[in-house]
Amino acid sequence: MKKILFIIGSLREQSFNRKLAAEAEKMLEGRASVEYLDYSDVPFINQDIEFPAPEAVRRVREKVAEADALWIFSPEYNYSYPGHLKNLIDWLSRPVVAGDRQTPLAINGKKVALSGAGGAAATAKCRAKLTELLTLPFIRADVMAEPQTGIQLNVEAWKEGRMVLTEEQKAALKSQADAFLEYIMATA
Repeated sequence: MKKILFIIGSLREQSFNRKLAAEAEKMLEGRASVEYLDYSDVPFINQDIEFPAPEAVRRVREKVAEADALWIFSPEYNYSYPGHLKNLIDWLSRPVVAGDRQTPLAINGKKVALSGAGGAAATAKCRAKLTELLTLPFIRADVMAEPQTGIQLNVEAWKEGRMVLTEEQKAALKSQADAFLEYIMATA
């Protein structure tokens, strides 16, 4: 069974994207194992502390390396991704040993799916910018371009903090889950 590491772009415990990930996890049940990456303790990237890497950075690199694939669920902040998510990817894109640009990084070649719940744009710009970032020549993640799931939250979600997916949104997420499993298997 393939292991998929879920990365939530919001650190808020009751975030809509964490709830969206929980829905995706149910859709993968019995077909893949899912683990959520806790990166809340990863420090801001700083070359003064880069070598040796802080324990939290070492831990997330190991979790990413052990996974067969990554599924990122992220809100859109100002037409882009959250800063803490970028910070995580920055750490994953840095060499493990000073000056060593030859040894592959944990994120190189990793299969990635992108989803998000947010405002009117349904996280489209965030997902586009994540795709651009993750496919840079030195990161070289293998992002599944389609399908991606973007959820436009309704007014009630923002007022009540409760996300209720429509049948159409559930079907889109299920389609993405199925496609991602095939993507992982086809390129393994």
